Amino acid sequence: MLPELKFDEKGLIPAIIQDAENGDVLMMAYMNEASLMMTIEKGYTHFWSRSRQKYWKKGETSGNVQEVQEILYDCDADTLLIKVKQHGSGACHTGNRTCFYRKIGDR
Repeated sequence: MLPELKFDEKGLIPAIIQDAENGDVLMMAYMNEASLMMTIEKGYTHFWSRSRQKYWKKGETSGNVQEVQEILYDCDADTLLIKVKQHGSGACHTGNRTCFYRKIGDR
């Protein structure tokens, strides 16, 4: 049974994906209730693609799957934090380990 989460008007909730071992933030994607349930039941991350309007299992074609270790939600119940064991070379479709490899400015 899911806690009372606050999905947006499109039925989506942001999910931040974090490496359970080292704490790296790997990516952010959206889930709806069905993809969250798939994630819980199968033990691997599943998301809702806003652009393709379909479900996708992370790493289904690349092999870079994310094995779920823990699912947390924030104090407002409107964002998920999913700690995973990242398999393969990484989470980003560009080939980088994390989607957060660029920075603004050089401080």
